Amino acid sequence: MSYYVYITTNSSKTTLYVGMTNDIPSRILEHGLNAGNPETFAGKYHCFNLLYYEEFKYVNDAIAREKEIKKWRRDKKEQLINSANPEWRFLNKELGLYPFGDYADERNIKNRR
Repeated sequence: MSYYVYITTNSSKTTLYVGMTNDIPSRILEHGLNAGNPETFAGKYHCFNLLYYEEFKYVNDAIAREKEIKKWRRDKKEQLINSANPEWRFLNKELGLYPFGDYADERNIKNRR
């Protein structure tokens, strides 16, 4: 099993969210379905567009990296994103992740499971 640390953003790229998961497709979909939900940070700010991710073999390494990145200022997070994705392309569609674009379609969750 692999573990991932990832960074998502909203459609205007003004807010960054750092998270950790063992299932990127399901997690990105959850963020999309929570878009607009003020009870979650990613939902409140519509952060379901994937910009960056790292893969880890061990969960403790992924957790430590997530905590490290979360402490960084925005400019350092931007440098990390730029190192792998200098155009800040939304990676959702090219990785086959839903939702992609500026919407979250609840039908996609049924198609992914």
